[in-house]
Amino acid sequence: MLKSLKIRAVLIVVFLVVSVIYCLPNVYEPQGALKQYLPSEKIHLGLDLKGGMHLLLELDTVKMMQNLLERKFNGFKDGMIRDSIRFLALDKKGNAVVVTVKADQKEKLYNLVGKEFPDLKAETTRVDGDNFTAEFVWLDKEISNIKENAVRQALETIRNRIDQFGVTEPVIVQQGQNEILVQLPGVEDHDRALELIGKTAQLEFKLVDEENAANATSGAVPEGDELLTEKKRNRETGIVTTTPILVKKQALLTGDLLTNAKVGIGSGMGAEIRVDLEFNSEGARLFDKITGENTGKRVAIVLDNTVYSAPVVRERISGGRAQISGSFTMDEAKDLAIVLRAGALPAPVKVIQNITIGPTLGQDSIRKGMQAAALGAILVIIFMVFYYRYSGVVADIALFLNLIYLLGAFAALKATMTLPGIAGIILTMGIGVDTNVLIFERIREELRLGKTVRAAIDGGYSKAWLTIFDAHITTLITTFIMFIFGTGPIKGFAVTLSVGIIINLFTAVFGSKVIFDWIVVKYKPRSLSI
Repeated sequence: MLKSLKIRAVLIVVFLVVSVIYCLPNVYEPQGALKQYLPSEKIHLGLDLKGGMHLLLELDTVKMMQNLLERKFNGFKDGMIRDSIRFLALDKKGNAVVVTVKADQKEKLYNLVGKEFPDLKAETTRVDGDNFTAEFVWLDKEISNIKENAVRQALETIRNRIDQFGVTEPVIVQQGQNEILVQLPGVEDHDRALELIGKTAQLEFKLVDEENAANATSGAVPEGDELLTEKKRNRETGIVTTTPILVKKQALLTGDLLTNAKVGIGSGMGAEIRVDLEFNSEGARLFDKITGENTGKRVAIVLDNTVYSAPVVRERISGGRAQISGSFTMDEAKDLAIVLRAGALPAPVKVIQNITIGPTLGQDSIRKGMQAAALGAILVIIFMVFYYRYSGVVADIALFLNLIYLLGAFAALKATMTLPGIAGIILTMGIGVDTNVLIFERIREELRLGKTVRAAIDGGYSKAWLTIFDAHITTLITTFIMFIFGTGPIKGFAVTLSVGIIINLFTAVFGSKVIFDWIVVKYKPRSLSI
């Protein structure tokens, strides 16, 4: 008995010490050599406690479909040219491609569609003399799949960008068909975060049309060209200016062949901050070909229809490396490298809800939450002592252990504390008290039957065990279901409650029993204050 009691007591003390160590950074910052041995991270606070950004984004699937259909149309046109299919007319009509060919080209046309565009079907056909006209439309299932994949890709891209931005415990979930909920606890530079998340980041290399540049205006752009703006920052004044620049519409190279992007700094005083790019093998081959064929010409580096730089190609560049130099600040270069590494969004996103939660409001929430928890704890402690006398003190000690263990587990697991999490802690305390009430009532029954103190304690715990275990398991199952099907705050509440339930089973049953056994062994009481 004594040996078993010592082992159980040591176990409780070890857990208590470990929990206190993990909770320590919240009240004391380790100094000197202690930093190497003690945890340094505080308990993470959620958006409602720490403040930050709450964004609801809408993916512009209409624009995405327009871009996609444009690319598909260009691919269809390239395929016809490559397969030497002579066409008399080729045009877009909503979601359809309308093509007119000579009747003898019909078979080659259908072969191309069947081989490379299986998601197209001929909606209508018409024969007019020797001419054959077909209207191909995209299958509804294909369009639906494209939209679903676009939302998933956008979720992944935004998640990658935020991870690299350094935000801990962000919430990024799909809401509805094409909306994305983003919560960023602790973010203070809201404009920078918004710019980082919302940037489409479609990177393209395009040839500058210098021959027609002098005569081009916004109302008179040569066919096959487009008028973009080049962004330049004065490095001394920081003023950003934009100038029009005429480029070819057809991109020579796109950012989907990129493997890495990082910030680079030139040498010497006033060194320029740039973004260094690395392409995969296919990108390197294309870049080598592009620079070889366009030596002496300007190639514009375009991101989301803005030209960041348009250097003159001096020589063929092999190895798949390029640079974007646009008089960046360090933050701008870092953010640009992040969005290029994380990949492009499949379509522009529109912010339809932008709520900023200030840290003051978060502190107020913490204060009120803690006040509620403290008031509840004080009332429970007083009630237990009043109703169960000295045994009530044992229950209060178990409750204290429960709270310390729970906070320690939160810090060790790097979980995020939210307002629903605080509610979970308060509920856990209530369950802990309820557990001890069940045990104490059974002990009272045993004492009324005339059993000794030790027999009554053993009998009380033994008879209450199955009821307690059953109640805890059913609650645990409920929290598991809440975690699986819930989102955001519901998940936080489920995590807090499930961890609290497990710890409560340990402290309210195991912990309080150890204290009673210690009292019986040390003082051998003839009666129990309960």
